[in-house]
Amino acid sequence: MKKIKTKDRILNTSLQLFNSHGEPNVTTLLISDELEISPGNLYYHFKSKGDIVEELFKSFEAEMLDLLAVPEDAEVPLDQFSFFLHLLFEAVARYRFMYQDLVNVLSRYDRLQVRFRRILKKKTLAFQSLCTSFKRQGLMEIESTELDALCQQLTLTVCYWSSFDTLSHLDDREFVDPGKGVYQVLHLILPYLTDDEKEEVRLISATYL
Repeated sequence: MKKIKTKDRILNTSLQLFNSHGEPNVTTLLISDELEISPGNLYYHFKSKGDIVEELFKSFEAEMLDLLAVPEDAEVPLDQFSFFLHLLFEAVARYRFMYQDLVNVLSRYDRLQVRFRRILKKKTLAFQSLCTSFKRQGLMEIESTELDALCQQLTLTVCYWSSFDTLSHLDDREFVDPGKGVYQVLHLILPYLTDDEKEEVRLISATYL
């Protein structure tokens, strides 16, 4: 079996600790203790906790930008949309420490602010492409102004679902249920779908409860 590099072990353990305890509550000493390595060994790979956060953000950013690269002319069926949402909420869950304390994290690591805003914009554009596709296919009936507002609401839900979910389970920060986020987003688009598609989305969303 291939041995995991110390740098990757540091990143994996840091991500787990950030998600479990909140990034502000985790020190480099706690990370090194959890890994049973010396602080000097950790320092050899990362000069500060900020460097660890930035490296984790880099991985998150690459994953999100790849997922959000939805072509404007895409013809996406509703079942593929639910799969897209599933992948999106799973990615948010993997890096939930950022979303659970988003404003504070970005205020401490200001170099990440522009990059995170770019991800937010990409989320909204992806939802606009998807909803426009539904409208073009005759699956959705919605005015342009309502479509813009809906896509903003979808982006908002994806961004803050993790915080809401954490507040619902403060006694267990390990608990995470991306499926309930998918369920909420599907029900946000439900009122704008045609009757046949409404029934399909109800059936799809029920699998996420």
